[in-house]
Amino acid sequence: MVIGVLREAQAGETRVAATPATVQQLLKLGYEVTVETGAGEASSFTDEAYTDAGATIGDPLAADVVFGVNAPNAAQLDGLKPGATLIALLSPRLDQAMVDDLARRPITALSMDAVPRISRAQSLDVLSSMANIAGYRAVVEAAHTYGRFFTGQVTAAGKVNPAKILVAGVGVAGLAAIGAAGSMGAIVYATDPRPEVADQVKSLGGEYLSVESEEAQVSATGYAKEMSDDYNTRAAKLYAELATDVDIIITTALIPGRPAPTLITAEMVASMKPGSVIVDMAAQNGGNVEGTVKGESVVTENGVTILGYTDLAGRLPAQASQLYGTNLVNLMKLMTPEKDGVLVLDSEDVVQRGITVVDDGELAWPPPEVQVSAAPTAPPKEVAPPPPPKEPMSDTTRLGIVVVAAALFFALVALSPEVLVPRLTVFALAIVIGYYVIGHVHHALHTPLMSVTNAISGIIVVGGLLQIGHGNDLITAISFVAILLASINVFGGFAVTRRMLAMFSRS
Repeated sequence: MVIGVLREAQAGETRVAATPATVQQLLKLGYEVTVETGAGEASSFTDEAYTDAGATIGDPLAADVVFGVNAPNAAQLDGLKPGATLIALLSPRLDQAMVDDLARRPITALSMDAVPRISRAQSLDVLSSMANIAGYRAVVEAAHTYGRFFTGQVTAAGKVNPAKILVAGVGVAGLAAIGAAGSMGAIVYATDPRPEVADQVKSLGGEYLSVESEEAQVSATGYAKEMSDDYNTRAAKLYAELATDVDIIITTALIPGRPAPTLITAEMVASMKPGSVIVDMAAQNGGNVEGTVKGESVVTENGVTILGYTDLAGRLPAQASQLYGTNLVNLMKLMTPEKDGVLVLDSEDVVQRGITVVDDGELAWPPPEVQVSAAPTAPPKEVAPPPPPKEPMSDTTRLGIVVVAAALFFALVALSPEVLVPRLTVFALAIVIGYYVIGHVHHALHTPLMSVTNAISGIIVVGGLLQIGHGNDLITAISFVAILLASINVFGGFAVTRRMLAMFSRS
């Protein structure tokens, strides 16, 4: 079978459905590849590069399988031969007229933007591939329009504060934007109704801001769902508070098959600082920001620039084409089980069924819903009742203990030989000083006090050396044990202190 690669008819489209690298992979699957003249020019892939990879330059509409990025125009659809298979981004959720037109033709149509979001289909997920590029490019466009540092700096000429960026919607595009903005030194905040993304935001250096609501729960489809008025009201309050503080807002909120929800109102835009930038990545479906103009950049009365570009992925055409072409190669691997150049559409496979819009002239849209298996919620653990709080010691009890201890100490002094009295006094003072100097120090700071314990142990060693070998076996044995234990404590203290200092030293 022959695969044809279309030259995109949509104005401004820079991507192509196959690159010289993916052509070689298609040839290994047993297919022949025909590329339309100039199909890859906008992506910097020449016709010569395709022929060197093994493709031929010719009419792709005569092929058995036709690759495209966007839906073909009427002339291209009319040129398809009966029984051909069309694979492109057909937007069946949003373009019912296109679905009806395809259903009237004796072809098979597969839409790459309808790939189910399940683990097995990740290598085919064009939306994720393009969103990753678009999220990165959104930050680049915002930085260019913002015209200032993202990172904070302290120079001889003065201090430069870091830019503050809010990313509304933490899907693939949002995560790419967070990573790009964070790597450029900006302070990044992020919001999303799916609480499971909080760890992902944190791992990229951002700060997740949650909207407290019972609706915020793990997604069962991989997409954010449409939220209630109560949640939207709480979220709007959060956005309104942040709008006055941040420098850049990037919105990515989209619900498949529906117009984009409005997140940033005109009042919020009006409250932003002059020179601020908003990148509305949902402009294709109506936009998340009031005032967005699809495909254009507009400046509000208060100096806020709203970017409504719909071709963010296409602004990195070579990489976007390579990733999209790889998604198509992975699809062809799935649909060519024998690697013999023969495409086999398996309607029992949920992935292939999910992207099928028309099957040999028969309407197959919409497909059965594929439920994404979310992580089961762990049953709540039975929490043991907390122990009753310990009642603090009363002043009377504390005073009684002190009086009894003092009485015992004075009795001990009275009964002791006169030479022992100064030593008992020093011992008592050492206990008091040790309690207040070391006992009240926080546990995290105990290791630096190894030097203090080493000094005390050193005194014990000296005392043991003075007492050992004076003729009394019991005193000699006690002195030996004291010297041994104190020496172990000294050497151990030095070892621990050395390790602690090594943690703070640069290699």
